[in-house]
Amino acid sequence: MTERLAFLWPEIALFLTTCVVMVLGLSRSAGTRRATPVVAGLGVLVSLYLAIATTPGTTPGVCPITGTRFTPAATAASGQLLLPDMVPYAKTVIAGVGLLLLMLLAGVVDRSEEAQIASGKRVFDPLRSNAAEFYSFYLFSLTGLMLCAGADDLVWLFLALELTSLPTYIMVTVSTARNASREAGVKYFFLGALGAAMFLYGFALIYGGTGTTRLNEIAMIFREQGIGTLPMAGVLLALLGMGFKIAAVPMHFYTADVYQGAASPVSAFLAFVPKTAGFLGILLLCATAGWSYDFAGSGSRLLSGEAAVQTPWGSRLPEQVRLLLWVVAALTMTVGNVLAILQGSVKRTLAYSSIAHSGYMLVGVIAGPADGSFARSGVAAVLFYLAAYGVMNTGAFAAIAMLERSPGRDGEAREIDSWDDLRGLCATHPRAGWTLVVCALSLLGLPPLLGFFGKLPLFTSGIHAGEIVLVVVLGVNSAIAAFYYLRLAFLPLTEPADTTAEPVAAAPFRSRSLAGLLAAAGVIVIGIAGGWLMRASETASGGKPVVDDTPEAIGPATPPHGGGPAVTPRHE
Repeated sequence: MTERLAFLWPEIALFLTTCVVMVLGLSRSAGTRRATPVVAGLGVLVSLYLAIATTPGTTPGVCPITGTRFTPAATAASGQLLLPDMVPYAKTVIAGVGLLLLMLLAGVVDRSEEAQIASGKRVFDPLRSNAAEFYSFYLFSLTGLMLCAGADDLVWLFLALELTSLPTYIMVTVSTARNASREAGVKYFFLGALGAAMFLYGFALIYGGTGTTRLNEIAMIFREQGIGTLPMAGVLLALLGMGFKIAAVPMHFYTADVYQGAASPVSAFLAFVPKTAGFLGILLLCATAGWSYDFAGSGSRLLSGEAAVQTPWGSRLPEQVRLLLWVVAALTMTVGNVLAILQGSVKRTLAYSSIAHSGYMLVGVIAGPADGSFARSGVAAVLFYLAAYGVMNTGAFAAIAMLERSPGRDGEAREIDSWDDLRGLCATHPRAGWTLVVCALSLLGLPPLLGFFGKLPLFTSGIHAGEIVLVVVLGVNSAIAAFYYLRLAFLPLTEPADTTAEPVAAAPFRSRSLAGLLAAAGVIVIGIAGGWLMRASETASGGKPVVDDTPEAIGPATPPHGGGPAVTPRHE
């Protein structure tokens, strides 16, 4: 039990913080209520430390809380063995980007309410206050996202995906007082329910065809007996349902309306958290159905102590799964980029950009893992790109959230959203302008920024996997995307400000500016000196497993089913 608990310390920290935040946000003291996001940030920091220090993978270690020694055998007995080293990497990235998003969320809720309370026009009413619920939902969503990374069971994966998504429906709805947010929340909820029903039905078919919900056992059955018609239908349906989470075609229709209707900080949250949950789920499903972590190479035991059957590195996905993902990837890239060009709203453009980036990452999913090289591993490319995209996209939305117009009739400040609003920002509002320029060029993939080093391994892994046509589609779409990304960069940098337009002021929240500047700095610094993140994503994909050489951890070198040659464990 303690070995299993070692997987959950980061989530436990977030849950305890959520309980505290719920109470603080309902305090009658204005100072206590203002401390709510600070406490939430401290909870995420603690979770970040625990993700680094206590989450076991295939690398041996000791949990500083429980004193448990982690070995590959313990990992296999306590969680999924398909991509075990993905767990600490994913949780660390989630907590890191989550901190940036938290800084960006300042002032989203209760801004006018708190101003009226401070001026004496209104007394505090807990029924009108949203801070407690808003930041609690933020923490719940991050908790669900971390649980997705460590899921080893279909039921667990479903609950984690829904814990990630359900809070975002409320966050969208309460993010502004405008009807557009309420409309966006309703659209998001109903289409989200459709997506959840699809992948839950897919999970039910997988269970019906295998008799188990454990991912390790399902993968073993697929290796030994092949994938029957019923479980194959379940896998395909589940992947389509998860397409909603990543906003992939044809499950993308909600994206532009929801991103435009929600406040910009919440749109940035949607662009990272549900998308990351969807890709983690897709990676686990694909590892279950096709390529997977090298069981025998890790020397792990599962299924009542018997050694797992060996799966070669980079084994291809089943053809039905590959074909589905191939078509979805090509359509998602093309539809996202073409529709982004046609938009007159900056937020809608970034929404369709988010769709296109999902298509890019699906190329890495199709390519699958590869042994010993970051450039050849599609899984490593996807994991790296998720971190890079989280930083780049947060910076782009932060540039918009830094600025606002005078309040409208509803008393709320109005966001900038048109292309004309971007003209001359580098001169009039240099922090917002330069943040947008750097992050837009990085989203384009211009070297030496982070986006270039994120997109390059998607190309190389696709070529290594033999997906030449799909790589060509990726290259063409990257060229199409240059149209609107260069526009996002050149309008603030080269165009003069429109002196006849309604003036734009800086939003009175320093943390938003700090989030944007940190994101822009990360785009530059990680792009130039990000080898450590590449190595971490390679390890997370299973590229260079480090194993324990004790006899009880290694087990027999030859698989009992004759599934290939003996494997000699690697050592660093």
